[in-house]
Amino acid sequence: MNLRAVWAIYRMEMARAFRTVLQSIVSPVISTSLYFVVFGSAIGSRITEIDGISYGAFIVPGLIMLSLLTQSISNASFAIYFPKFVGSIYELLSAPVSYLEIVIAYVGGAATKSIILGLIILATASLFVPLTILHPFWMVAFLVLTAVTFSLFGFIIGIWAKSFEQLQLVPLLIITPLTFLGGSFYSINMLPGIWRTVTLFNPVVYLISGFRWSFYGKSDVSVGISLGMTIVFLLVCIAIVAWIFRTGYRLRN
Repeated sequence: MNLRAVWAIYRMEMARAFRTVLQSIVSPVISTSLYFVVFGSAIGSRITEIDGISYGAFIVPGLIMLSLLTQSISNASFAIYFPKFVGSIYELLSAPVSYLEIVIAYVGGAATKSIILGLIILATASLFVPLTILHPFWMVAFLVLTAVTFSLFGFIIGIWAKSFEQLQLVPLLIITPLTFLGGSFYSINMLPGIWRTVTLFNPVVYLISGFRWSFYGKSDVSVGISLGMTIVFLLVCIAIVAWIFRTGYRLRN
């Protein structure tokens, strides 16, 4: 593996994030803080605890996951779409760099930025409510695994998209609603039976549930199932990316 090439692309992506720190870091942190203040104040005054956890602390993992999913997708999709848009993708594809190295560099850069953002939001949330992380290893594991998985998903979207509008289509119309309906601000056990069953078809439920378990030891679904669902989605994304480079889907035209 050409580590110098991987490092060069990775460093370029990280440099771009720091050049646009207001958009990449500050804006998501402010948005998440507003979510926390609004939901924590408005709903927290009516729901004091869920599963023995104060409502303000309960929503923290969901807020982190909301930002992690959207930012992972946005970072990775824009990183690969922009070279397509300006035409520099052909120089990259003709360079002595393997497809694996391209994916590792772009996905690694997007995942790193998302993880940094998630940790900043975690630190910001600790200023509002006292937080407990019962399983720090699994917290980091879920954080990294989710960031890598959805960065791969964003990479796929960036190759698929033909316009900036399509680039924003999936995060805005699919991922954000699924996150809101996936237990970010409530426990799915609070739902009536049939709606709880319907909610279990939402894959984001398993991500949020597993991540929340790493904090408080409480989850809506089995932690093993949450981890398994995340790994399955990761493998699906890897298979799709491999197919894209093997067939040249929307790369050669």
